[in-house]
Amino acid sequence: MGRPPKFSRARLQEAALALVDEHGLEGLSMRALASALGTGPMTLYNHVANREDLEVLVVEAVLAQAQWSRGCSDDWREDARELALTVWRALRAHPRVVPLVLTRRSRSPIVADFGEAMLAALARSGRSGHALLVAFRAITALIMGFAQGELAGPLATSAGEPADEVIERFRSLPRDRYPGLVDIAEAARESDPEREFREGLELLLDGLSRAR
Repeated sequence: MGRPPKFSRARLQEAALALVDEHGLEGLSMRALASALGTGPMTLYNHVANREDLEVLVVEAVLAQAQWSRGCSDDWREDARELALTVWRALRAHPRVVPLVLTRRSRSPIVADFGEAMLAALARSGRSGHALLVAFRAITALIMGFAQGELAGPLATSAGEPADEVIERFRSLPRDRYPGLVDIAEAARESDPEREFREGLELLLDGLSRAR
């Protein structure tokens, strides 16, 4: 019988998330994680079978930070809004994990809990079947799109690059050729990500309300 691990699964999960937060996905390896935990790489296999399992743990660590009311209110919009906001905030707090969430989320039971809660909220808008599927895909795409947009959208910053420099670079484009980009760069100076997400979410919820 082997010696018991020197750390818990929760500690491994915490350390793996810290590695991704600091170094990105390329910094997540069994060797780097073992070093952070003060152990040997083989010890990690007491908790995970392979890197894919490790990546799922990282996704779950982020999504576990999304806390929402575990009941239904009388307002389906408010329930959908709360769910969308809390998941988006969790993703935004760990932007380097977003690519993993896009590829590993289907294996996490936490994602199933979120999906069931969001479907329950949207179903109370009077939707079922295909209409419910479309509404669900639209709102989850909004959450993931906004989270990913800060990493790869037109106004996204490179590592270590101040946001003001990105905005200024777009503002300096020739207006006669890029009027739209210059205008949104101007607007971005006075905006903030949470306000943008909230307003985008309200646009979507308004559309879902009218389309019932």
